[in-house]
Order: sequence, then structure tokens, then C-alpha cells
Amino acid sequence: MAGGCVQEGNRLVHSTEHSTPHSSQPATDAGSEEAKVPVGAAAARVAEARSAFLTDESVEPGVVRAPILASWTRSRNFQVPVDHLDLPYETAFDSDSLLARAAGPILAEMSDQLATEPVSVILCDDDGVVLDRRSTDTKLNQGLDRIWLAPGFSYAERYVGTNGIGTALEGRGPALVFGHEHYVEHLEDFACAGAPIRHPVSGKLLGVIDLTCWRREANRMMVAVATNIARRIEETLLDHSGRRELSLLHDYLAACQRNRGAVFAIGDDLLMMNDQARQLVDPADQSSLLSHAAEALSTGRRRQLLVDLPSGAIARVQTRPSWGEHGVHGGVLHVQLVAAEAAPTRSLSLPPPTALPAAVGSGPLWTKCVQAVDRHLQAREWLVLEGEAGSGKRTLARATHQLRNPAAHLRVMDAQDFGPRWLADVREELETGNGGTLVLCHVDTLPPDAMRALADALEPHRESTDPERPWLVATVDRGREDTAADMIELLDSFPRTIEVPPLRHHIEDVAELVPHLIARLTRGSDLTCSPEAMRVLMRNRWPGNVEQLYQVLRKIVARKRSGTIAPADLPAETRAITRRVLTPLEAIECDAIVDALLDTDGNKAEAARQLGMSRATIYRKIRGYGISLPQLADSR
Repeated sequence: MAGGCVQEGNRLVHSTEHSTPHSSQPATDAGSEEAKVPVGAAAARVAEARSAFLTDESVEPGVVRAPILASWTRSRNFQVPVDHLDLPYETAFDSDSLLARAAGPILAEMSDQLATEPVSVILCDDDGVVLDRRSTDTKLNQGLDRIWLAPGFSYAERYVGTNGIGTALEGRGPALVFGHEHYVEHLEDFACAGAPIRHPVSGKLLGVIDLTCWRREANRMMVAVATNIARRIEETLLDHSGRRELSLLHDYLAACQRNRGAVFAIGDDLLMMNDQARQLVDPADQSSLLSHAAEALSTGRRRQLLVDLPSGAIARVQTRPSWGEHGVHGGVLHVQLVAAEAAPTRSLSLPPPTALPAAVGSGPLWTKCVQAVDRHLQAREWLVLEGEAGSGKRTLARATHQLRNPAAHLRVMDAQDFGPRWLADVREELETGNGGTLVLCHVDTLPPDAMRALADALEPHRESTDPERPWLVATVDRGREDTAADMIELLDSFPRTIEVPPLRHHIEDVAELVPHLIARLTRGSDLTCSPEAMRVLMRNRWPGNVEQLYQVLRKIVARKRSGTIAPADLPAETRAITRRVLTPLEAIECDAIVDALLDTDGNKAEAARQLGMSRATIYRKIRGYGISLPQLADSR
């Protein structure tokens, strides 16, 4: 394929023209310059210019195209390493997204047409993560595998520097990158052309279509082919979007006719509201309302929600999903504002509701959750706290009680300790009527019979107006698939459910949690956390939430009780930026890899040799566990 491939109409034909820097046929990129394939002396001059740029020397004008020079500058600002690839791997990328479904048939057609050519057609999302790669050329596929240009890996500019995918995303337009125009030296054997894909209705950037081939096979018409494929995908998206939005519009109009109140309709890229909704719901409250509703709609079931709004108002929301051929695509909301709680909940004489003695944090999400729980305690309204394991549900209930009723009775009972006396103790607490607080943890773990018995025990007290009735809080771990009728019946005893956010959603609170937890663990000893160690802790996703952070700090305190915590003092697990809690075997393996990398000053090849695994395996493990060692040089 000396001249690459050129598209004529709806088909690709082989081009025998050799591309030269002086060719007269234009093919533009993001900088609206003529995109020329550097060959021979021109390619050597680009390589020299790249070397000059990397050593902070001046680049001769006219040698490097302006879009490429701009991308090199961005890549340097991103601190992309020039001598090796270090790409993140996304294990949970959506290969069945709207973009992937719309592009699938077109990619299959292009793959058939290019079956005899050494070129790959690649689809990426708006983060540069490869969703699909089509090529029948074995050698090219092997070459792409060596540079990790494969599904799940991100080719965003901040990771890979100048390349057709990342540069098209950054420049918001077509991009061509040939040979030594790539920022990272391991990519100079390739040429690529990327074209952005936008949502045809909203204009939102959805992803990139990219053509990649060997540098010697590069053709300056590649960008035209990529752009044409992108337009075809956008046309298909318009088809799909039109059907989905028409269905949602039909549901919205029907709801407006049936309901005189506030009605919203939300889709992936669409928001509609009637005049009543616009007048009733303050713009500052709409974002919170819609985020809660969108999560409820994603379940595909009709639900009724009570949403605490930032303004202090409470919204009762009925959600009705809108269905299409590919599942739920938004839905319709009926909204009513409920009168705010009684005036005492807003009394200025009360301490600030975020100043809980044991529940630390001042991030917006955590603060909103704390305020909601505090309001319900003062209204003596029974409550379910739902959230991921370790997110602080029990701590939040206890801290709210200690803030408002420190002298009153508090009883915490864990359903995981369920036994013959458990239900009897619950009944006794309810009947004593001491005006205190009863916290029932992990009620979702009760056997079905126990759930029914507990619901029966709660029933006589649920509607009681006795001021001595205890404030009852139940905690439920989020993520369980149990939707049995017994569980639903039990939760019906509680008029409100509040979601406790996972730590990764208010990661800014780590800076407050760390000194608080250290003080608890050391009982006031002089141990502090350095800014560098704090940055490592705040980069972690903490899949085990606050409980995981507490256990990490406990390991540190066991070895060091005074002075300053440095990055080297942190356990190995803090280097793994993962989205889940590792199994014991995975944790041991992850720790071994981190220790080997520390022992070899970040030399991955030497670490692999010490561990008795191949270099490919250690690279895969490092990406899978999300191990990050920013302070070490990566010696390959």
C-alpha cells in the first residue's frame, strides 16, 4: 500500500500515488494547514526538530506544522514521558454505549473494505479510551499491541502525547500525526489520522474515529476517510437520537396533559420542563433534583423519592422511566415541593449541623447528607441510611445523636449479631420509650423470617406521636441485589432514606479525616501527615471508604507513633488506585509488586525478573491494580 487508501463515494480504492511533502492535493487537519506526509529528508528534519524541542532548543520555523508544535507543547505541560509509554487501563469501559452501537455496523463495513490493507480502524470515547479496533493485518495488530493501542487503554494526549486520537480530542478537530511528529519515541513507526465524533443534537464531543497504519504506508487522504466515517456515525446517532427523543417527548407531553403540576423530562442529552416546573423549582435546586432522579430512572422501575434540596426545601418526586429498543433512555418526573421541616430545625441557637463530634468532613456532598440526617432527628422521623460498606453510616447516626441529645439513651444493635434475644431487645427498646436513639445496623443481612418479624415489631410504633418514642435509624449496604418483598416491607416502616456518599465522592474530606483518625489512633501523640503523603492518599479511590482509610492509618501508627508520615511510610495498598477492594490474594500480589518496584527504583523489567514473571505480565498487573509510583523514575 504505497500510497494508502482513498475513499471514492462509499467505497475505498487503492491509491498508487506516492505522497511527498510537495504534493498539491490538500488534506487539512486541526490547524487548517496542508497535511503532508514527511518522507526522506523532510522526516529527518522533523526528527531533528523534535529533538531540539525536547532539549529546549529553538525549532526552525516551517519544519513542524503548527498543530503538531502546539500538541508537543501541551504534551510537555502534561509531563508525558518521552522515552516510554505509561497508559492507564480502564477495566470498566462501556463497549455497549450509544456511540459503540451506532458505530458498530459502520466499523464492520469499513473493516471489510480494508481487509486487504495494512490499516486499522479504531473507535475511542471522549477520554481517548479505545472501545473497538478493527484490522485484519496480523503484523499491524501485533505492532499495535506492543504500543498498547488496544481496547481499554487510553490514548489521551495527557498520557501519550501527540497522536491522532488524543490530538483530535484536544484540538476538537481532525488531526494527522506521522512518524516523528509523535511525541513519544516508541510511536515513530506509525501514522494516524483522527476525526472527532459529536452528538448531532447537543454538539457534545462523544469520541474519535482513528485510522492507524505503518508510517511507510501513510497517505495524506487518511484524514478525509476518517472524517467521512465520523460523519456517517453522526448520521446514525441522529437516527437513534431522533427515535429516543421522540419517544421521550411523547411521554413528556402525555404527562403534562395528565398532570397540572411540575413536570420534567430528562434524557442523555435532553432536558424539558413545563412552566410550573420552571416556577416551582429554583435553578440552584434543579441540579440536585435531576441527579437524584437520573439515578432512580436508571433502575428501570417507577419510584417515589423524597429529595432534600440545597435551598432547604424537600421535593417529592415520582419517576417514570421512558423505554426504547435499547432499554431505558431517561424518563419523566412529577415534582411536588413539601413544606420544610418545623422551624426549630433551622433555629440559629442550635450548633451548626456539620459540627458533628465524630463525623468529620466539610465537603458539599457530606455536608448536605449531615444536614439532612440532623433535620430528621429533630423531627423524630425514622430513617434509613443507605451507602457502601465503610462509608460512615453508623458513625453518622451516632454523631448526630451525640450532637443533639448527648445525655439521652443510645443503643446500637448490629443485625449481623442476630440471635434468639435480638428481636426481644429491639421490642424492649421500642417499648421503653426513653426518647433516645436506636440504631439497627445491616438490617439487609437479616434472614427473611427475621425481616418480617422486625417489620411486625416496628408497626405499632411507626405512627406513634409519643414524644418519648425513640428515634430509629436503620443502615443498609448499597449494592446488594436483594429486592425481596420482606425487605421492601421492612423498609416501608421508614418514611425516609438518605444516601451516605462514598468517600471517593467527597475525596476532599480526606484532608480532614486523616488528622482526625491519627489523633484517635495515637491518643494525641505528635504524629502528622506530610503534604506529599496526603497527595498520595487523596489520589486513591478508597473502594473500602472511611473504614479502609482507618485501617491504612492503623498500619502506619503500628510502626510510627510520632514525627511526620512520608510517602515511604504508606502501605503498599495506597499505591493501588483501584475501584474495588482487593481480595486477600490480590492484595498480597499487589504488595509484592509494589515492594519489588520500590526495591528496583521503579525498574519494571528488573521487578518482573525478581518476581519471576514476564515484563508483559507485570505491566498488565500494574495497570490492573492501578499502581502508581510517581516519585520513582521508570527505568525500562
